[in-house]
Amino acid sequence: MPSNPDFLDRRYFFDDGLRFACQRCGACCGGAPGLVWVGGREAAAIADFMHCPSAAAAEFFIPRGQGFAVREYSDGRCWFYEQGCRIYPLRPMQCRIYPFWLVHLRSEESWQAAARQCPGIGQGRLYTRAEILDFVALDRRLCQLADFIPYPA
Repeated sequence: MPSNPDFLDRRYFFDDGLRFACQRCGACCGGAPGLVWVGGREAAAIADFMHCPSAAAAEFFIPRGQGFAVREYSDGRCWFYEQGCRIYPLRPMQCRIYPFWLVHLRSEESWQAAARQCPGIGQGRLYTRAEILDFVALDRRLCQLADFIPYPA
């Protein structure tokens, strides 16, 4: 839950909710380089899912902040994306809350820009304002744990 009560009191363009259903197209899994952060437990579960001993997990992850960053190919594509997400059932929390990242929710225009890249935006389940604010709070926390500042506070 957001720690700043003003965060909850303001009006947002998504007050009536937003629809999203992952189409598993991979549009969010590549392109410009980025950072997907995972904690130690998440990294261990992913390594186990990939049948990879913990000692060899460095093939997938780079130490970052209080956890790890998922490796990327030189073209910016996620290490786990090959004709689909190889770890979809255990994808990192950051991936699970996409596209409900603060960078996409700062304005209706930034949400529409994300929608031009993601065919799942505007489809499927209606997420409530409360759920979206919880995702934003989680996104901010993940960025803190990764020592990553993708946008000003």
